[in-house]
Parts: sequence; C-alpha cells; structure tokens
Amino acid sequence: MKKIINEKLNKILKSYFKDIHNIYITGSFREESFYPSLKTLVEECYKLFGLKYKTGVIVQPKQTEVGIPDFLIRKDGEIIGYFEAKTPDEKLRDIEDSEQLKRYRNSLPNLILTNFLEFWLYRYGNLIEKVEVGRQFTLQKLEYPPAPQNLEEFFQLLEKFFIFSTPEIQKSYELSIELAKRTQFLEHILQEELLRENEEITRFYKAFQEELIETLTKERFADLYAQTITYGLFAARMRSLPEREFKRELAWKFIPKSLPLLKEIFYSLTGPHFPESLTWIVDDISQVLKKADIQSILKEFKITRWEEDPVIHFYETFLSTYNPAERKRLGV
Repeated sequence: MKKIINEKLNKILKSYFKDIHNIYITGSFREESFYPSLKTLVEECYKLFGLKYKTGVIVQPKQTEVGIPDFLIRKDGEIIGYFEAKTPDEKLRDIEDSEQLKRYRNSLPNLILTNFLEFWLYRYGNLIEKVEVGRQFTLQKLEYPPAPQNLEEFFQLLEKFFIFSTPEIQKSYELSIELAKRTQFLEHILQEELLRENEEITRFYKAFQEELIETLTKERFADLYAQTITYGLFAARMRSLPEREFKRELAWKFIPKSLPLLKEIFYSLTGPHFPESLTWIVDDISQVLKKADIQSILKEFKITRWEEDPVIHFYETFLSTYNPAERKRLGV
C-alpha cells in the first residue's frame, strides 16, 4: 500500500514541479502565478486519503489584497486549515519570524507555510514538521524541474494537516482564548479595510459614529466592531441552543429586535457585500462556537457565578484575554 501511494505521490509531484518550472523560467512570475498549481497539488494529494476520509476538500485561494492567508482549506464544509505561500526564491526561515506570520501563527491553529518547494506545518503556533519536496537550487538552474523527494515525510505532513478538526471546548477560559485570538486577527483586518476605504466597513463606521460615539476614531472602531462581531456571535450562540445548526448566516435571527443596529450588523454578514477578507474569519469564529460544549460552559457558570447572566459574566473572561489593559481601564 505504501509503495502504491508513493508512486502516485511521485507522479503528482512530477506534474506539479513541471508546472512550477514552466512558470519560473519565464522570469516574470508573481506569487499568485503559482496558486493554480498549488491548488491542484493539494486537491490531488487529498485524493490519496480517499479510502480513509470520505469527505471532499475545497481549496479557496484568496480574492483580496488584504493581509489574510493565501489559501483556506475546507473539509465537509468545516475550515480545517490555511496555507501561506511565498515565491520559490524565498527562504522560509526568513519568513518565519515576520510580523505577518507571527500574526497567523498566533491566531490560526493549523497552518502550512510554503515556498512551493518546502512545506512547514504549524499547530497552534508551533512548528511541528517541515519537509523539502524539491530542491530550490535545482529550480533556479532553469534547466529542468526538481525531482520529487521525501515522499513519505510529505505524505505524513499532509495527513496531519488534513485530519485536523476544531476541538470541542468545554471550559469558558479556553473558549475565551480561542475567541480572543481570532478577534485580534479580525481587528487587524478591519484596520486594513478602513485604510482601503472598504464601502461596507466604512458604512458601519459612520453608523457607529452617528448612533453611538460621535468622536469615534477608525482605530477604536476596528476594536469595537471586532468585539461586537465576536461577542454578538457568542450571545447568539447562547440563544440558539435549541437549534441544531449554528453558522454566520443564521446569527442575526438570535439577536433581539430591541437591538436594531446589532441586528443589522449581523444581517449584513449574510449579504453579498460583506467583504471576503472578513467572511472566513467570521466563519472560523462561528465554527469554534458551534463546536463548543455550551451546556458544559453553562453548567460551569451556574456553579461559579450562579447569580449572574452568563453572557455578561463571560465578557470579563473574554476581555481579560483579548485586551487586558482595556479590562483594567473599564474596571470589568
């Protein structure tokens, strides 16, 4: 069985390297030039796991210039991980400690960094495995494509990546950590979109100014809006317990009519104008909440803070992780 898989993987990589080589020798490539080849590689490699994993995989290259991971990978509708790609000329060791990759590693639990020849797998921010499947200097000689190597190691790395699933969280503090990581990422994306004057985000910025805080700055708005989305999703999740399904598109249904601005914000998450740069991270937050053991968390609240509304009490836990300085300033 191992021999058959290695033969198939070798064939897939030979075709992949041929495509990469043809693009590289033109000399006029960009990082995005290699995206179709990488997408095909991931999809073809996933098929090698067909007997073990029945669900399909969807590889979604990003459609925006905002600083988000280059590829989003879904399995059976669930986000399982991300790819961040650099050109074949770049050394991954020079990228690892960049501000961009630190942000990704701090927020995304299952991430592969690649220059299309090397693949480094990070789990919860830690590098757990790296494999060089084609030599960089061979590609740079321009004479012929790199020869596939380290097939078994590459197969094992991909297997670890593909089997990842968002864990079921049972403690409020653990949930607050996972939500805070993603909210910090969301805040950063919002700041970028405001600089780019994204129409939908700017509209809500002006609405916050008119209806809530007249002197609101863009920086403060990004913070408030990120918190509003995450905490609103948490509150909606608490109200959606009888429902069998919870996702971004349904959250607005669980926001009370007495909060019209909040309801409009969450209704916008379902619309065609909601930025693609935000959709994936809101989906990720929704997925964490969907898979959280809300009953266990409610039981924990009942034992420790039985006299308080759990939605209100959880904000203290969340804010202590997301922005401890703000928690201290507000006296929460």
